[in-house]
Amino acid sequence: MIIGLTGGIASGKSTVVEMIKEAGYKVIDADQLVHDLQAQGGRLYRALLDWLGEGILLSNGELNRPKLGQLIFSNEEMRQRSAEIQGTIIRQELAAQRDRLSKEEDVFFMDIPLLIENGYQDWFDQIWLVAVSPEIQCQRLMKRNHLSVEEAKMRIDSQMSLAEKKPYASLVLDNNGSLDDLKEKAKSAINDLTSSS
Repeated sequence: MIIGLTGGIASGKSTVVEMIKEAGYKVIDADQLVHDLQAQGGRLYRALLDWLGEGILLSNGELNRPKLGQLIFSNEEMRQRSAEIQGTIIRQELAAQRDRLSKEEDVFFMDIPLLIENGYQDWFDQIWLVAVSPEIQCQRLMKRNHLSVEEAKMRIDSQMSLAEKKPYASLVLDNNGSLDDLKEKAKSAINDLTSSS
């Protein structure tokens, strides 16, 4: 069984991931994969360099992530182009990791922030969504990434709304309460897995 895990930016998803790992399940982390692919010489690094040129690099040759983020989030056209270029490579690499892990594990998770936006639903037997209201999300994001209200809202608005995501979820983990509340819900969901498999 493959379970997809998703949730908007600053939704508390990483807390749930930690608990899943502690319970002994493997998690393929899409963000980490992207990070590795964007490292110097990686497939995404080369693709972005071909597209945007050396202006996106730091003096040590690594990607200037803040600058890249500003460029890509600056307008819709850039965002779509970035999604096309990076999306194809990421999908191929994720599929390779998924196929490798499915030979070894009966149950594992894939943590994909834009799972629904990027149309990964049919990969999974279940989809777990970590849900948080836009207001709380905005507060947490501002605090975590030191963003202004405008910047935080822009990032949140660039993602699909919670209401649009919910119909795809087999399980919604509500994280509008405290961290302990979320941990309780996650624990019970993980225990249900263990007892049913």
